[in-house]
Amino acid sequence: MSYLVFARKYRPQTFDEVVKQEHVIQTLTNAILSGRMAHAILFSGPRGTGKTTVARILAKAMNCKEGPAPVPCNQCQSCKEITSGHAVDVFEIDGASNNGVEHIRDLRENVKYMPAHSRHKIYIIDEVHMLSVSAFNALLKTLEEPPDHILFFFATTEPRKIPVTILSRCQRHDLRRIDIESISKHLMMICQKEGVKISKESISVIAHEAGGSMRDALSLLDQVIAYSKGEVSHDSILDILGVVDRKNIFAVSEAVLKGDLPRILDILDDIYDRGQNMPGFYTDLIEHFRNLIVLNISNKSEKLVDLPAHEIAMLQDQAKDASPIFLNQVFDLLFKEEPVIRFSPNPKMAIEIIFVRIFQIKPVLPIDVLIEKIDTLRQNVSQDPGGKIVESQAGYGGKGNEPVSENGKNAVKAFDGDKEIATGSTKTADETLEQSWGKILGVISEKHPSLAASLAECSLKKLSDNMMEIEINGSGYTIDMVKRDKSESTLKKICSEYFGREIQIKFKAGTIQDKGNQKKKSKDNQLKQEAYNHPLVADAIEIFDGKIVDVKIL
Repeated sequence: MSYLVFARKYRPQTFDEVVKQEHVIQTLTNAILSGRMAHAILFSGPRGTGKTTVARILAKAMNCKEGPAPVPCNQCQSCKEITSGHAVDVFEIDGASNNGVEHIRDLRENVKYMPAHSRHKIYIIDEVHMLSVSAFNALLKTLEEPPDHILFFFATTEPRKIPVTILSRCQRHDLRRIDIESISKHLMMICQKEGVKISKESISVIAHEAGGSMRDALSLLDQVIAYSKGEVSHDSILDILGVVDRKNIFAVSEAVLKGDLPRILDILDDIYDRGQNMPGFYTDLIEHFRNLIVLNISNKSEKLVDLPAHEIAMLQDQAKDASPIFLNQVFDLLFKEEPVIRFSPNPKMAIEIIFVRIFQIKPVLPIDVLIEKIDTLRQNVSQDPGGKIVESQAGYGGKGNEPVSENGKNAVKAFDGDKEIATGSTKTADETLEQSWGKILGVISEKHPSLAASLAECSLKKLSDNMMEIEINGSGYTIDMVKRDKSESTLKKICSEYFGREIQIKFKAGTIQDKGNQKKKSKDNQLKQEAYNHPLVADAIEIFDGKIVDVKIL
């Protein structure tokens, strides 16, 4: 007897042996038990998921000597003939090669005759979507009102190509892709029966490459067993199938999370040297980061991630310490560049460039983390109000992200009630009047932006031990704003704190703009004032502990 491949040798012979199609099996079982079997049934779904197999089992169940029964005996004449494919009352028709109207005419003539020795005459038409339009039209009447002894079972991978007039006359059952875990268990069971030694890791690689098709998985298993002598090694599977080791996928993602670009380039070079499929590796990598994101935000791993249990555990271990925002940034870049890799004449170089770009990404912090850091800084400042700001250059995720004071404590600015003290900005002997005035304006602009806008037109002309003379330039509006009692007292207080002694303010009239310029300046100042006083601006300054640098009039 010639050798039977696993796909034929281990084809299910009862409903219980069908893998992962419980929703269809339960419906058919109940229909048989209750006597509500439809005369026309359409089985649709991806390749290798059991459409024709279920149709054959259903044919046996309906024609079994002990039936109709949901569990055929597989011992009677009808069951044996259907199993061997020689049943005189069960016709398996290939829709791809028998798609003409003349074939359907022959079928219409034959349905009139009673079955030879079975209960029903059954027509199983595989790839029924390949029938021509005229063939479908010729089948309509017979399909809608067949003789009592006729049953039609159709199978197709593309139900959208079947006319709605045919679909409406059939009871439709959609078979699903088979998950990797179920395929792995079924393959391991077959290996145990065949006495083949193979690791779970190797079985997972075969199941992953099958793409949800049990027939593909059995064909690949046949191939690797034929190649190997004795125990099937993991390296031989990688060589035969030309796939990338799943360990390399995990190694690349780990290197991305740790910032190890040389490690990634080394792995890519090894994959390329082995002659493995670089675009396929890139596709697997995109799926890997997608799974990391899913596991980072959801605990429904079995439903959302189609992987074996041990790989899910490894993914969860990687995802728990990863930033969801950084993962999303990496996935977004990988996904957008997928067409480039697919059509690139040099995919290895293209992938290397993409990883270089990934390592140039500047990770961002969520807004809640930023607010938390600001609150921490304020608490530290209140404990050490005299510290001087020293800018830290630490990177993302490391220590020292916040400015620190000279004595090592975190600090930004010191506050004393409503008064802001510019720490470390005391007057030095070699400071010019212009430099002193610039620093004073800097302090004023942070706490009193409207006053700073008016003083921007002014300049410091003279400075003595207890007196400073300020020249007021600009319009009359500017002079009025500066000379207001509140503005003058605020300016006096800030200057006294800056110089560390009591300072009297003396104003001197400077250049007055003409009326046209005064009018324009007044309008600009009014717009700036409205911007300074806007509630959204005030909220932004408070949340981010920021300051207004400039307001531009468009």
